[in-house]
Amino acid sequence: MHIVDGALATPVLVAGAVATAGGLAIGLRQLTTERIPTAGVLSAGFFVASLIHVPIGISSVHLIMNGIAGLILGWAAFPALFVGLLLQAVTFGFGGITVLGVNAVNIALPAVLAGIAVRPFIRRGGRKNALLWGAVCGALAIAMTTIMVAMSLALSGEEFNEAAYLVFVSHIPVMIIEGALSAAAAWMIVQVKPELFGISQHHEV
Repeated sequence: MHIVDGALATPVLVAGAVATAGGLAIGLRQLTTERIPTAGVLSAGFFVASLIHVPIGISSVHLIMNGIAGLILGWAAFPALFVGLLLQAVTFGFGGITVLGVNAVNIALPAVLAGIAVRPFIRRGGRKNALLWGAVCGALAIAMTTIMVAMSLALSGEEFNEAAYLVFVSHIPVMIIEGALSAAAAWMIVQVKPELFGISQHHEV
């Protein structure tokens, strides 16, 4: 899911950098002191999950766990995921510095949008619907991420069209796995710390 340095056209790199700067500006305003420990845990979870690569054909896929980050943090997921990507680029050379903006927006924006879309359903349904909507959020975030990665490649030249198609197809199993993991995480959070979803401890669930 990490696009490497040198693969994208300059206009795509610039657009990604600008979009990421905007996302970080919004996210940092919402990252209150009380939310920093949660953001740190989710950033670390993303960092570790992305290190485990599973070979598929000529490429490989890995977990991202951006859906649960967006579900819990909202726009604050942007800086949390950005930090994880930056550390991966600097420490392990995953992706790169010039493509950091594109990689960040491709992963963080779907997380934010999926979280915004699903969070109201979890808040209304409590633990009864946490499994279902947690799964939807996890799978939806990956689906949107793969589409954005594919678009980034396709916009950089026709020679990337086949790679863009393969990116989406190869991540279908990841959507299923991330959906299951996000469902379990959402269910557990509603059980033990529902306030992360804005649910009162005394809410009828």
